[in-house]
Amino acid sequence: MRRISSKLTYVYKRVFPAVWFGVLALVVGIVMAASWTAKSWPPLPFLIVPASIALIGYVIMEKLVFDLVDEVFDDKEALIIKNGRKEERVDLRDIVRVDFTQFVNPPRVTLSLRKPSSFGAEVSFCAPFRFSFFSPSLIAKELAQRVGRAA
Repeated sequence: MRRISSKLTYVYKRVFPAVWFGVLALVVGIVMAASWTAKSWPPLPFLIVPASIALIGYVIMEKLVFDLVDEVFDDKEALIIKNGRKEERVDLRDIVRVDFTQFVNPPRVTLSLRKPSSFGAEVSFCAPFRFSFFSPSLIAKELAQRVGRAA
């Protein structure tokens, strides 16, 4: 059984958002502490801008990162999909389409399923890192070919 999802999925889903929101909270905390020592209110932009950045960041992460499954393994005629404590086996014949989103970070492979799994009708995972940004993912290309042959 070979892993076809990126080993960096944990970093994208857990570490990066924690650092992102942590830095924003630190900036707001420093501004608040400085204004309290000066016994005045902080300028409004120093509160609105970080809140806006946090909101925009959350919306983007919701679309691109939070819906990624943790791990996907290739088991010859099926894929083993793991997310948290849930695990499901999806036969290649149950996959309708394999899409690869090339120019986003993290690179995404989306599987459209014939019948919805416990993860939904579409399952997305992070493709492994490639050195060439302009080349398609070899794993997504191979998987699409195998799905086509299995159908």
